[in-house]
This record gives sequence, C-alpha cells and structure tokens, in this order.
Amino acid sequence: MAVKPLHRLQTSYQQSISPIYIQRLCTSWLLFPIALATLRALLALYIFTTIFTVFGLNDARGNSEDTEHDFSYFTFLSYWGLAFYFAFAAAHTASYALRGRAWLEGWPAWLRWAHSALYVTVTVYPFVVTVVFWAVLASGAFRSPFTTWSNTSEHALNSVFAFAEIVLPCSEPHPWIQTAPIVVVAALYLALAYVTQASEGFYVYYFLNPAHGRGLVAGACIGILAAMIIFFVVVRYLILLRMWITEKKFGMTGKLSKSAIKRSTVVEDGHGEAMSELSKTGVRTVEQA
Repeated sequence: MAVKPLHRLQTSYQQSISPIYIQRLCTSWLLFPIALATLRALLALYIFTTIFTVFGLNDARGNSEDTEHDFSYFTFLSYWGLAFYFAFAAAHTASYALRGRAWLEGWPAWLRWAHSALYVTVTVYPFVVTVVFWAVLASGAFRSPFTTWSNTSEHALNSVFAFAEIVLPCSEPHPWIQTAPIVVVAALYLALAYVTQASEGFYVYYFLNPAHGRGLVAGACIGILAAMIIFFVVVRYLILLRMWITEKKFGMTGKLSKSAIKRSTVVEDGHGEAMSELSKTGVRTVEQA
C-alpha cells in the first residue's frame, strides 16, 4: 500500500532536480534569459541595499539592538531568503544565458533540490508575511518616512517580488514534496522564537506568549501553518494557470539562449516519451506538469 505514495514522492523529488526543471527556472515566456538574469540581479541588489540601509540607520541612531533582534523575526529572515534567492537565481540564469547551461545543473542533486525548496519558500512565505503583518502587526508602520519605506519594502514589495517569480519565469508547478521544507522551516522558526525568549527575554510576536493564553498560541501556530500550505497550493495552481495561458493558449514557450538551442539534446520525460530537453519549445507540457 505504501509503494504508490513512495513512488510519487520519488517522482516529485526527481522532477525538482531535473535539467528541465532547472532550465525552466532560467527562462521566461516574456524576457530573454539575460534580461531575466538582470532583473533578478537588480531585485537582489535592492533587497540587500534595504537590509544594510536599515542596519546602518539603526546603528546611526543608537539602535544597534534592533539590528540584533531583527534576526529573530520571521519577516526579516524571509527577506534575507528573497535576497539570496534572487542573487543565486541571477547567477544561474546568467550562466544559462551565456553558455546554454545553468550553473545549477552542475551542482550535486541535494543542492539542486535545496534551490528548488528555496524557490518554493520565496513564492510562499512573502504572502504569509504580508497578510499577517498588515492584518495584525502594522501598528505604527507609517510613523516616519524611514518606517514607511522599510515596512513597505519588507512587508509589501516582498509579495510583489514573489509574484514576479510566479508570473515571469517558465517555472513548473511546485513539486508536492516541497511541502516538507515549508513545514520544517516553520517548525524550526517556532523553536528559534522560543530560544530568543529564553536568551533575550522577549517574545518576537505577542501571539507566541503563553501569558495571553495557550489557546491563542496554538491557534496562531496552526493558523499560520495552514496559511502556508494554502498559499503553497494556490501558488502551484497559479503557475499551472500561467503555463496554460502562455504556453497552451498562446504558444509562448520560453525564450532560450542561443547556446542552449545549439546544444539541443533529446531526453526522456517522466512518461517515457522522447522530448527535446532544449528544443525550440524546451518545456514540458501543462498536462505533463
């Protein structure tokens, strides 16, 4: 009875490390690879600039403790995740644009899977962060030009950047196996929040404080985890919708690099049918995804 689910997990894992999955991440139905790499590099630059500007202004105002405490906030950690994702995605896309083979393709399988997991988190967590912050935590968000800019960058533009990564690339739907890192990272963060309380003496978020009622803590944790899973499913089917619109209806199957087209090879897809790994279509169909 357990054979079929295990087979599905294995298939899902293989999908997340396959050359086609990686090449789709490095191509866009709208932008040429070098343009996609440039856009990702600019987004990484903006996010890193925001982070270090906040650090610098905190220190200049004598609030260096705020900088130290930032590393205990899920919002800030997920923003770092966005920055590193865009930096590495820019490098992989640029290498694909220049030589027809993404840097990521030569990495060990576990690192390819980790990049796939990172892509999943940066297209799921920002939406949860945005909803929770503006619904529950946004008091005083606009009290000064600095807080207005920093909160907009970290709690609003983060979702804009995530949405761009759903819409612009030719990426495939998130493999179901990638629900695992969503849950594991959330659990690890919960542990970090209580380590912070034990070592620093404060609760990162008030709804994690048992003094307000254990029911509130349990409800908040379950609710946020449920929101993450819901956004995972929504994003997966948004990607399928984008594939259907751009590829099936309009035939916009991705702008491949010239080097990639030249080294086109034939491989077998997950259904045992011969297909071009880097042909003029260079993609799996919506049905295959």
